[in-house]
Amino acid sequence: MSTVRFLTGITTSGTPHLGNYVGSIRPAVRASKTPGVESFYFLADYHALIKTEDPARIQRSTLEIAASWLAAGLDPSHVTFYRQSDIPEIPELCWFLTCVTGKGVLNRAHAYKASVDKNTAAGTDPDADVTAGLFMYPVLMGADILMFNAHKVPVGRDQIQHIEMARDMAASFNHRYGEHFVPPEAEIEASVATLPGLDGRKMSKSYDNTIPLFSSREQLKKLIAGIKTDSRAPGEPKDTEGSALFQIYQAFATEEETAALRQAYADGIAWGDAKNILFERIDQEIAPMRAAYQDYMAHPEKVEALLFAGADKARAIATPFMTRLRSAVGLRRLSASTQPQAAKADKVALASFKQYREKDGQFYFKLAAADGQVLLQSKAFDSGKVAGQTIAQLQRDGAAALAALTEVLEPLDTVAHTAASAALVALAEAAALAAQEKAAKA
Repeated sequence: MSTVRFLTGITTSGTPHLGNYVGSIRPAVRASKTPGVESFYFLADYHALIKTEDPARIQRSTLEIAASWLAAGLDPSHVTFYRQSDIPEIPELCWFLTCVTGKGVLNRAHAYKASVDKNTAAGTDPDADVTAGLFMYPVLMGADILMFNAHKVPVGRDQIQHIEMARDMAASFNHRYGEHFVPPEAEIEASVATLPGLDGRKMSKSYDNTIPLFSSREQLKKLIAGIKTDSRAPGEPKDTEGSALFQIYQAFATEEETAALRQAYADGIAWGDAKNILFERIDQEIAPMRAAYQDYMAHPEKVEALLFAGADKARAIATPFMTRLRSAVGLRRLSASTQPQAAKADKVALASFKQYREKDGQFYFKLAAADGQVLLQSKAFDSGKVAGQTIAQLQRDGAAALAALTEVLEPLDTVAHTAASAALVALAEAAALAAQEKAAKA
C-alpha cells in the first residue's frame, strides 16, 4: 500500500488556545503517529500577513505555535515540520497556479464574499479595504497543498471550499501541462470538537473569548471561573445541553468521566464545583506539556534549528518538483535544446550511491560525494534486493525518505542531514533535467 500524505497548517497570527489544541493540534499529533502516513505540518506565516499588520505579533505567534506543537508531542524526526516562508518554491508555485485559476472562481471564495457583502450592507465600495492578498488567499492555500501533493488535508467544514478550489487548480494545470498534481481531498474529522469560549460562542481570537493553551495553573483556574453559566443554584438540576462548561469538559474527559459529570449536573452540582472539576481535568492533560513549552519559549534557537531542518526536508521535495514544473510550463534552459553538448559540459559532479557486500555476508550501501566524502551510510541488510530498493526509495523521495528510513540508516547529525539532503536534491534535479532533455529529443 502506498504512503498517504497528510498536510496541516496553522496561521501565525495569535496565541494558541484550547480550541486550537482540541480541534487541530492534538488530533494532528495523534495522526502523525499512524503507520503508512507521511505528515506535513507548517506554520502559515505568509497567510498571517493577510490577518495582521504587526510584525512583532507574527514573529511571537510563530514561536508560540511552533513551541505548542512541539510541546504537545509532535516529533520532527517523523514528520516534515517547517515554516511556510522558508520554502521559496511555494510563492513561485502560487504564481503558476494564479495563471491557471479563473477570477470567477476566486469571486466565490467565502472570505472575499463576506467582505463584499459587509461593504455592500454598509453602502460602501464592495471592494473597500479588500487586499489582493485576501482575494488570492485560496491560491496560496492551493500552493501549500499541491507543493507536496498532499492526498488528505484535515479541515473544518468552513474550509472545504478551499480544498475544492485546490482540486480545480490541480485539474486546470494538469490539463494544460500534463499530470503533475494529485487532487487533494478534505479530511473532515467528525469526532473533533469545536470548543465554546468563555461566553458560550465558538472559542476564537475574533471574539476575545479564548483560554490560552499554556496559561499558568493560576491563570487557567481564573479563566475557567469566568465561563458563562446560568443562574441555577446548588441543588437545582442543570442541563448539559448548551452548557459551555460541559462541552469543554467532554473534549478532555473519558466517556466514564463525562458520564459522571452528566450525572452530577442532574443531581444539581454547584457551578463552582463543576468549574473546579473542569479546571483539574484540563490541567491534568496540559501540565506535563507546560514545562516543555516554557523551555522552547525561553530558547527560540532550539525551535529555529528544528524549523530549518524541517525546511531542508521540505525543500528536498519542493526544489526538484519545481524544476519539473518550470520545465513543464516552458521556463527551461535555452541550452537544453540549442546547445546540448555545452549543457553537458556544464554539469557538476554529483554524489552517487554505491552498494556492496562485506565479509560478514551482509549488504550495505553508502552515498558518497564526488570528492569521496561519505554523506550517508546504511546499516546491514540481509538481502541485496532490499538494499537496492532502499536506494531506489531515496532516489525517488529524496530527503523525505530520510525520516522514514532512520531504522536502516546510520544516525545523522544536523550538519550531515543537511549535506545528505542537498546531495539528494541535486540528484533529483539532474534526473529531472535528463528527463527534460530526453523529452525534447523525442
